Amino acid sequence: MSIAELLLETAESDHQLLQTNLDLGDDPEQPRDLEFILYSNTEDLAALVCDFITGNGYGRPSFLRMDSDDGVPFWRILVAVHAPATQEIVCTLSGFMACLSKIYDLEYDGWGCVICKDG
Repeated sequence: MSIAELLLETAESDHQLLQTNLDLGDDPEQPRDLEFILYSNTEDLAALVCDFITGNGYGRPSFLRMDSDDGVPFWRILVAVHAPATQEIVCTLSGFMACLSKIYDLEYDGWGCVICKDG
């Protein structure tokens, strides 16, 4: 999949999740941690990506070893960015994470956040 195709697919998924959040009463203007998920096949690569993200101030990354159902290890990278969950911010950050996944040969698995309501 090309970067352009990945960005289009990611934007569509982002719009769907943002709409679902709005339907649940979310106030997208309220800042909260937006959490982006990437997967690496090696610990060294997960550490390298986390260092890159931290070193450039792109977010607060962490990674955790996990095992597939077949017992094969992989590393889940969670990148937290404190920001409002508006369409422009989410799509920009999500697109950036999708591009990182292409640059570093990772799997990008989207984002999530808590629902923030007025009051």
